[in-house]
Amino acid sequence: MKQHIIKERSRTEYSLINMFTGVAGYGINTIVGFVCRIIFVRALSADYLGVNGLFANIISVLSLAELGISSAIIYELYKPLAEKNVKKIASIMRFYRKAYMAIGAFVAVVGLVMIPFLTVIIQNPPEINENIYLLYLLHLVSTVISYFFSYRQSLLVAAQRQYIVSGYSYVITIVQSALQIVYLIMTHEYIGYLLIQIIGGITYNIWISGKVAKDYPFITDKNIEPLPKDERKSLLKNIKALAVNKVSGVLVNSTDNIAITYFTGIGSVGLASNYVIFSKTLDSLVTPLFNALTGSVGNLNATTDDETKYRFFKTLNLANFWFYGWASIGMAFVSGDLVKLFYGEQYQLSFDIPLILAINLYTIGMLHAPYTYKSTLGLFRYGQYLLILTGIINLILDVILGKLFGMFGVYLSTLIARMCTNLWYEPYAVYRYGLKKKPVLYFIRYLFFLLVLVLAGGICWLGCGLCHFAGIGNIVCKFLICSVVPNGVFLLFFGRTEEFRYLKNRVIHFFMSYIHKKKM
Repeated sequence: MKQHIIKERSRTEYSLINMFTGVAGYGINTIVGFVCRIIFVRALSADYLGVNGLFANIISVLSLAELGISSAIIYELYKPLAEKNVKKIASIMRFYRKAYMAIGAFVAVVGLVMIPFLTVIIQNPPEINENIYLLYLLHLVSTVISYFFSYRQSLLVAAQRQYIVSGYSYVITIVQSALQIVYLIMTHEYIGYLLIQIIGGITYNIWISGKVAKDYPFITDKNIEPLPKDERKSLLKNIKALAVNKVSGVLVNSTDNIAITYFTGIGSVGLASNYVIFSKTLDSLVTPLFNALTGSVGNLNATTDDETKYRFFKTLNLANFWFYGWASIGMAFVSGDLVKLFYGEQYQLSFDIPLILAINLYTIGMLHAPYTYKSTLGLFRYGQYLLILTGIINLILDVILGKLFGMFGVYLSTLIARMCTNLWYEPYAVYRYGLKKKPVLYFIRYLFFLLVLVLAGGICWLGCGLCHFAGIGNIVCKFLICSVVPNGVFLLFFGRTEEFRYLKNRVIHFFMSYIHKKKM
């Protein structure tokens, strides 16, 4: 077997490189993506936005077939990567490849079976030129293809090299968006827009797959030993536990557009999607920071004592609050003006929609630190059956509140479902079973975070109420208020904490080391 492991960096270097790569690339990607969306709205009708959002939700439901295998595999890779056990790494990746080939075939079959049921969800046909079934098939093809290539990128994540995954993804997405912009301006056609997206996805998957094979050539050997029976059994137990979490997550996060389409029509999905895209953009801006840390946290949890794990969790949790607190305030007070500027006043919705989306953004965002620790500590089995209640509660409330309050009721259902289950249980499980600490310590801190956030949000609400400028002037005014005030309040309350000092010192140390290396 080819013995090859690339040169490694420190956990801090990996974490910071991953984070900076993610943020820098995402910044450019976001700008190009927004331009593409503006052109999309100008070139096509709101019904096309609705179709896009609806099919994305349906495909997410089909992704249940993945059942959390990726997280289980990444967890299994931490130890052999730390030990440079290439045989074990190759065996795990062999198992992973076979699993994903089966998943891709399964998603394709179930996706085809779903076709006759589209008319049940879409009761009023959208005003579009293309055949609705053809559009659905193109979305399905785009998803299925990814299963046959992308499994290898999990090895990069486990090896703390998320920056490669992010970099490749951003390059392809930026080029893809640029081509879609040109195509929409020239043709005003949706089919070609989708085909460019499919080609971009295929290109990315082949590119990243080739990179992994080049850096870790031993995973392509023909005579790779299969995983021992006891290890396969243990892995399957973790996958089973993650499957329940996956079902819950999909039922909560990937059914909103389906419910909105059923109760208020596919056009409403298009209107809501302009706000959801800002929420997802903010979440996607922060998520790479935590994804960048996953490999490093896994390495830390595999090699250090409980007290070190706990100290770093508190640091991660503060960063979690800081980013998502700031993001949710911006979402609540600035998104409406952005929608008006970019897409037109006719796409603007009442304040209750961006407010509930901001609250949902914050609540799910605050789970990043617990989720990161739960996955890297291998606590997949805790709460696996409780979490299915999240999805069930969400579906029941979607029917009740969706009928009573329409779009707002659907998003409120998501919030209530999370509050009843995973919002409290995930950190509870991490503290009790992973960190061996009293869970009440987390909840006291969470409540304090919330009080500080409400204070910052109240000040921003008063300040933004004084902004009465025209056009972009209003956005600039509100953006400055929603940036200066939250960060100032957070710094006032947390600037002297051990966690904040640790974050500041690690960043300074990284830059000083980088400058020193450059001089040498």
